[in-house]
Amino acid sequence: MKELLAIELQQWLAEEERKPVVLDVREHWEYDVAHLPGSTHIPMGEIPSRFTELSPDVPLVVLCHHGVRSAQVAHYLEHQGFDTVYNLVGGIDAWSHTVDPTVPTY
Repeated sequence: MKELLAIELQQWLAEEERKPVVLDVREHWEYDVAHLPGSTHIPMGEIPSRFTELSPDVPLVVLCHHGVRSAQVAHYLEHQGFDTVYNLVGGIDAWSHTVDPTVPTY
């Protein structure tokens, strides 16, 4: 599984071409507290029944709170045929601490 740092995701999202889909797999209440604008929200427990909503042809960056759940989901998606899947190391917490301190921590 590939991993991506928060600063690398920030740089990738700033590029004009081939932006990834940011897949947030946290629970609804967590997403309500803090999330990245434009992210796709599918809680981890719903991934098996909803992963077909995602395109295997588009790069995916999966995130959760600290990177554990997202690593599991990234691994699952790889086994479902998704070739370009990244786990955001440190999750939304790392994003808050290294990229955008206005994103709330919890």
